[in-house]
Amino acid sequence: MAIKERSDKMIVRLLTSGITAVLLQLISFSVSAQLSAQDIKSLTVEELMNIEVISVSKMPEKLTGVASAIQVITNQDIQRSAATNVPEALRLASNLQVTQVNARHWAISSRGFTSTFSNKLLVMIDGRTVYSPLFAGVFWDAQQVMLEDVERIEVISGPGGTLWGANAVNGIINIITKSSKETQGIYAAVATGSNLQRLAEARYGGKAGKDITYRLYANYNRRNHTILTDGNDNTDNWDIGQTGFMLDWDASEKSSVNVQGNFYMGKEYKSTTTPTIDGQNIMAKWVHRSSATSGFTLQAYIDRTWRTTIPINDELYTSDLDFQHNSQIGKNHHLIWGVGYRHLNSKTQNNTRRVGFLPNHRKMQLFSGFVQDEIAIIPEKLSVNIGTKLQHNEFTDFEVQPSVRLSYTPLKHHFIWAAASRAVRMPSRIDVDYFSPPFPVPPTTPSITGGPDFNSEKLIAGELGYRTQPLSGLTVSLAGFYNVYDDLYSIEPIPGTRTSQIRNGVEGTTYGFEFSGNYVVSSYWNLRAGYKWFDKELQNKPGNVANPAALGILGTDANNMALLQSALNLPANMQFDVVMRYMDELPATLSNKRVPSYVTMDSRIAWKYKKGLELSINGQNLFDKRHLEIGNGAEIPRGVYGKLVWRY
Repeated sequence: MAIKERSDKMIVRLLTSGITAVLLQLISFSVSAQLSAQDIKSLTVEELMNIEVISVSKMPEKLTGVASAIQVITNQDIQRSAATNVPEALRLASNLQVTQVNARHWAISSRGFTSTFSNKLLVMIDGRTVYSPLFAGVFWDAQQVMLEDVERIEVISGPGGTLWGANAVNGIINIITKSSKETQGIYAAVATGSNLQRLAEARYGGKAGKDITYRLYANYNRRNHTILTDGNDNTDNWDIGQTGFMLDWDASEKSSVNVQGNFYMGKEYKSTTTPTIDGQNIMAKWVHRSSATSGFTLQAYIDRTWRTTIPINDELYTSDLDFQHNSQIGKNHHLIWGVGYRHLNSKTQNNTRRVGFLPNHRKMQLFSGFVQDEIAIIPEKLSVNIGTKLQHNEFTDFEVQPSVRLSYTPLKHHFIWAAASRAVRMPSRIDVDYFSPPFPVPPTTPSITGGPDFNSEKLIAGELGYRTQPLSGLTVSLAGFYNVYDDLYSIEPIPGTRTSQIRNGVEGTTYGFEFSGNYVVSSYWNLRAGYKWFDKELQNKPGNVANPAALGILGTDANNMALLQSALNLPANMQFDVVMRYMDELPATLSNKRVPSYVTMDSRIAWKYKKGLELSINGQNLFDKRHLEIGNGAEIPRGVYGKLVWRY
């Protein structure tokens, strides 16, 4: 053990002391390798400005002209970091608060309400919603996407309910993987280290005839335990493996078909129990393009998930069908509309007398339809986007979520946008079916029951943004927002009893601004940066007699967050990459400890041998031996790992 600790410390010193040497190298490189303005214009910032995104309007549009606060994490951004899974990759988006709870669990949110049960963020993988109706959020431990195959991750902060529906309240994360055409050949990687103890992944892409391409893949990783605040082992070692396929068929010049499926299994090595998860999903998508400006998409998927935990077992079957059509009407209107149906079959098994769901089994249906019209008031200059979504759910019947977005391009490389939206977070089973009887016997704590009349949480949001390219090689984006919430989740005591009930007893506002930028310093050095300032004011609604300190159950959020990513190419096919993050303190609540502010750094040193072989040493959380990221979690230790990659 002592030898291992000395080895880890030696690698940490190598990574951290390397920064000083690299900065000195930069000075000499900058003198000897200055580029002309024309050289800089041809570099990655131009490629970034031409990236097409789909999450804002459900159809491809250039990043420069998107009327939304959006950040794009590219495959290169991920590869030039020390990220080993999706949550770690999402740390590269400065408009998200990403906190690690323990070896397998994460709390991720946009624009507030961060907790282990964050429920106002919609997450999709290639259009498949990874959503649990148990608590209206995401089980991040089950999202085992192979990062090598991620094309980009689109992160929208702000409501998107008009197109995507309930739960796209504070943001959207859309993980988009590469097509099988882009992943031909062989990829294999192995890694080992302190926190990431073992990683192995492989993928093969091939062709079946002229018009069909495919890929097959498998990956596995094992995570070491985190540390309790008293210094003891948290006994939360975690491993998970996943395998799957993708098939793309160019049926004709105008039609394409994509079919993909995944299967995963994971388990946690607790001292007394072994919680497990497993799941399977398959999705098919048909895209038909009638012309350059019109076409339709038909998508269907089936998803099954299963997990065992100490309080409950949870099994979920999801069937989803979605259709959308877009068309150009005249010169100035681009209309997109769609309909969808989702069936959710949720089964729970209560393993203790303390926590459970009644009824144990619930079937739910979700019907939806949307329409959106983009109107070019002054073509290439001024446009307005108006739309609404109508949705029917099991608990609150019909919900309407309208929005209007205005975009203006006063000058080349200057883009201004404004938006007003209404979004809702519809009830989940934890709001309606949850119960916690008094414990122990005789009872010393009150019981908590779900609220049969629990209503949707509501948001009215206003946003204003500006995006520009002030210099060759530099892009900057700034967005401000003001949100008004009503009917937020609360746990309120029932007078005269020892029972509390889940209700809609809280209201409040959030506001802040988000900054992000990308700067190509030279042909060998690229910088990304981001900063977010956020504040939140919540209060009990009239009639809510709960302790105001209980507002902390709605999440704890940092006022300030900052990010800096540096990707540097060195001589002799070497790469040196750094990601530095600052997280402001999280205040203490009734259930959470105070989390001190911290600055941490991830770093990567890589060497590419010839064309396909790559060796890297990676460090994570290098500034501290360990630190706390959320008040009800464990401390996250410093980690190092080595990785070998082969591409052919």
